[in-house]
Amino acid sequence: MKSSRLNYRFLSVLALFISMNLYAQTPQTKKDTERPNIVLILCDDLGYGDLACYGHKQIKTPNLDQMAKEGIRFNHFYSAAPVCSASRVGLLTGRSPNRAGVYDWIPHSSESSSPHMRKNEITFPQLLQKAGYATCLSGKWHCNGALINTNQAQPQDAGFDYWFATQNNAAPSHKNPVNFIRNGVELGPIEGFSCQIVTNEAINWMEDHVKQNEKQPFFIYLSFHEPHEPIASPQKIVDTYKGIAENTNQAEYFANVENLDKAVGSLMNQLKKLKINDNTLVIFTSDNGPETLNRYEAASRSYGSPGELKGMKLWTAEAGFRVPAIMHWPEKIATGQISDQVISALDFFPTFCDLAQASNSKSLNLDGSNFTPALHKKKMTRHKPLLWIYYAALNERQVAMRHGDWKISAKLNLPRYHNITSKNFPKVTAATLSDYQLYNLSKDKSEANDLSNQNPKKSAQMIKFLKLQYQDLLEDSHTWK
Repeated sequence: MKSSRLNYRFLSVLALFISMNLYAQTPQTKKDTERPNIVLILCDDLGYGDLACYGHKQIKTPNLDQMAKEGIRFNHFYSAAPVCSASRVGLLTGRSPNRAGVYDWIPHSSESSSPHMRKNEITFPQLLQKAGYATCLSGKWHCNGALINTNQAQPQDAGFDYWFATQNNAAPSHKNPVNFIRNGVELGPIEGFSCQIVTNEAINWMEDHVKQNEKQPFFIYLSFHEPHEPIASPQKIVDTYKGIAENTNQAEYFANVENLDKAVGSLMNQLKKLKINDNTLVIFTSDNGPETLNRYEAASRSYGSPGELKGMKLWTAEAGFRVPAIMHWPEKIATGQISDQVISALDFFPTFCDLAQASNSKSLNLDGSNFTPALHKKKMTRHKPLLWIYYAALNERQVAMRHGDWKISAKLNLPRYHNITSKNFPKVTAATLSDYQLYNLSKDKSEANDLSNQNPKKSAQMIKFLKLQYQDLLEDSHTWK
């Protein structure tokens, strides 16, 4: 581990040197010091009901609860997809992942023809880089099938000066992972638990960055593996849930969430120590809803909670993609807010570009909108409805759209497709929407009352609008050969 730490310091200084020289070429103005640092914390499979501040009765999440008290907790925040890879690609590109050709989770593969986020995709970290930000990724990547392989785009191609990542899950589990890669160099075994490891890496990078160039703003993408299987948690925390949890496996899950909460606490404390807390926007959320217990052989510890929502991960019902979201920015966000505005991970792209004063071309056909007004108790304007087409959905309806308070979902008469290729694309284009369901989510959070027959006028309006949006996305979706 000693040589690994030395390697980290060398690579960290090198990355900072490069980013400082790039930044030096951009004339600094008074606005440079006003632009916030941005830290985006993304969990893996954390359910809507998994935090104490979202109603969980057993799991202890004091750091996230405090973060919510000091900032905003969102009740209607959505991921870009109900599954990991697609969600992450949508988050980075600000567009439906279907446009990028990532429809589901990405299996391990080094082939250029297998699904991945291609090099021609524009990501917001690239634009933040061009605007003078230093950028860092620490944690799970899963936007391609193989790291350190030139056949597929790598984190540096997506705009990260510095990266410390795994292609998919931490292996063999969250404890003592062996599959981390730092800036293209495989590291081998690392002692500790994944959420603490990736947080410490981000903190070390941040400390070095602030020491070298405190005036240069930064972006950190801190991507936890927790609480995705294979789950492993510190025994001391697991022991505190014995007698509270139903069994040892559930205690492991509860402890897993508490452990990631502790990692968030470490980061927040370090921001204060470095005296950069006030002008740092920290966002905490999840890539999709909770895994279904025992859905596959290794999911025996998947005790995530959807709260009051219907469905789970891989569903187009609310629990598939409505997730916790907390935002903290002492200099700009008033404390103790609870917001019912509809926000999406697709919105990070235009919002971060606005805050960073970065170029944001209209030609990108973004699906997200700028939610900056929502941070200041003002109503944001959404220029497109939120639309999900997930061909491998576990529930009956593969298509869902949220527009204002209303949500409509529909069936496609298709098999469960994990990818769209030139072979199955004709069947996809020939399929028609049917069997609609309509819900008013402002009054019916759990999707218990289908209003399609009770409100035929609204139903007809939403069906017409859905068909237009569906066709637009279908025509712009990438098809693999």
